[in-house]
Amino acid sequence: MNRRKQELKFNPPWARALCLLLSLFVGLCLWDVSAAAQTVRPVIAELGNPAKGRIEYVNDSLTPLSVVLQAKSFTVSETGEIAYRPLDPNIHLKLSATSFRLQPQQSYYVFYEANTDAAPAWFVVYAAFSGFPFRTQEGMSVRLELPHTVYLLPKHGVEKAEVVVSRAEYNQPQKTLTLEVENTSGNFGRILQTTVACGRKKEEGPGFPIFPHSKRTVEIPLSEPDPPSQVVLQLRDFKIEQSLPPRSP
Repeated sequence: MNRRKQELKFNPPWARALCLLLSLFVGLCLWDVSAAAQTVRPVIAELGNPAKGRIEYVNDSLTPLSVVLQAKSFTVSETGEIAYRPLDPNIHLKLSATSFRLQPQQSYYVFYEANTDAAPAWFVVYAAFSGFPFRTQEGMSVRLELPHTVYLLPKHGVEKAEVVVSRAEYNQPQKTLTLEVENTSGNFGRILQTTVACGRKKEEGPGFPIFPHSKRTVEIPLSEPDPPSQVVLQLRDFKIEQSLPPRSP
């Protein structure tokens, strides 16, 4: 009886609860460190047609991992949502490896050759990492997927006259600028940076791809009190400058 009382005295319920919380915290920390320790580079590759490329897979953790590669085609909606599907038959891809073992503190290189019957075309190579030394609360194994996106492009890209800011609306209560950018050509383009002028100050917005014969709508949050007066879209070879009317919808 005395021994039981001593156990209760030195192991009260609050102490067991504290140990449980500490265990959960340590598990979350291990997950954050492990998830951040896997890297794929480069994330995006814009190449010619045909193309030769290389992907580097890095495992900075202390655990050996298994990696399985799968190539997919995809489409992007006007608002940026991505829909994946099996690799299109007009894209021909050869990978030097489709699965491999990635040792701790090591890198592994996968080489590939790709071409398409009609450029531009694009696809993604997803790497599924597995073998992490922990499981979910349901007992399921954890798998991490990281992409390498490839664009097969012709020699000539999108021209300045083919990129149009078809809509620009400023919502003053929410302080957001909604832009609709249209690519009227059959070529691929990429907005590297968006700059919004608000009075004498400028704010930076995101970059994004513009696909052939499509529109892209982006919403840019603004912090300046003055309404936006101009937006500048920076592409690789030119920039688009669009003046904005001083009004809100």
